[in-house]
Amino acid sequence: MTSVAAAVSAGWDSYARIVASLIRVTGDWTLAEDCAQEAMAAALERWPRDGVPANPGGWLLTTARNRAIDTLRRAAVEKTKLQEVAMLFTSGSSAPQEIDDDRLRLIFTCCHPALSLEARVALTLRTIAGVPTPDIARAFLVTESTMTRRITRAKSKIADARIPYRVPEGPALAERLPGVLAVLYLLFTRGYDADGEPAFAAEAIRLARLLAGLMPGDPEVASLLALFLLQHSRRNARRDALGDLVTLEKQDRSRWDGPAIAESVEILLRTPVTGPYGVQARIAACHAMAESFADTDWASIAGWYDELARIQPSPVVALNRAVAHGYAHGPAAGLALLAEARSGGALDDYAAAIAVQADLTARSGDTAGAVTLFRAAAAAAPSEVERRALLSRAAELGA
Repeated sequence: MTSVAAAVSAGWDSYARIVASLIRVTGDWTLAEDCAQEAMAAALERWPRDGVPANPGGWLLTTARNRAIDTLRRAAVEKTKLQEVAMLFTSGSSAPQEIDDDRLRLIFTCCHPALSLEARVALTLRTIAGVPTPDIARAFLVTESTMTRRITRAKSKIADARIPYRVPEGPALAERLPGVLAVLYLLFTRGYDADGEPAFAAEAIRLARLLAGLMPGDPEVASLLALFLLQHSRRNARRDALGDLVTLEKQDRSRWDGPAIAESVEILLRTPVTGPYGVQARIAACHAMAESFADTDWASIAGWYDELARIQPSPVVALNRAVAHGYAHGPAAGLALLAEARSGGALDDYAAAIAVQADLTARSGDTAGAVTLFRAAAAAAPSEVERRALLSRAAELGA
């Protein structure tokens, strides 16, 4: 059963290809998603009984294609469209690059300016990465029902407006770029989070490389790729042998991906800072270039967070700014900024905010208060792995 679960999990990459390619051929969003979901459901039903096929991804592709053919036949659609679907994913039927880039085309379709930015990001995360709607809702701090309605309305608007399925050119490309970058950023975050799917982070990097090739002169595209590579370079050091999270302070830096860091630094050396991704990449580079946690240039990081708070203010940016100033200028400075960040109520019951307060409290000398706060953060943690990490901090301080 474990091998079946692993194969189905790995099949989500094929799920995205199925959806994107079927949308390209049929123009029918609902058909594409339904066929992909039915293929996944069929795998869950048959593989435990019949065994996992030698090529799970190919099995899913073929099953989804056959479902689409059956549906189109019953609907008596035009013969040309039926033939195109029948040829889809068969040997020699499509250029590999065309299939690989379907998801990039779909991202630009989802990011049409007729849709709100949140709708663009949410729709693409749901369709491209298969991120569950509840997770998307949590990222946007709204209810699941609200996010479901937004995604449904976005699909309807694309269909009603007959938005073309292609990568735009000229002014339209620049117009849609911020939404595309936001999609990739959240896709990467979904893969990098404590309970995330690593394949999502790898997919975000792949798509960022495609986009950087498409727009080689855009500094924010290059900066986003550098940011992804810098963050992903720490992936092998973020967990211990038991799978528990390892904080940045305790990570074995010899396990960081040196070539990825070097590539990122090279990108940033030739890329000016023009927006929020450029700023975030510089922050990540400060961490990556430090030989140890103690050698980190926190003053520079605090300055970069001041700039990020100016150009892209948000509760999470304010929270991270408090952390940076707490290390650069002392825990009292960090606690003051944290109180300011939490004053609006957006960070209430947010585990990360409570954990930051706990860390700053511990560093200010109030060990008992920090233990209580770390336990409160653990109670609010969104995942079991984060809960264990926070309880471990509480236990260390208590000892």
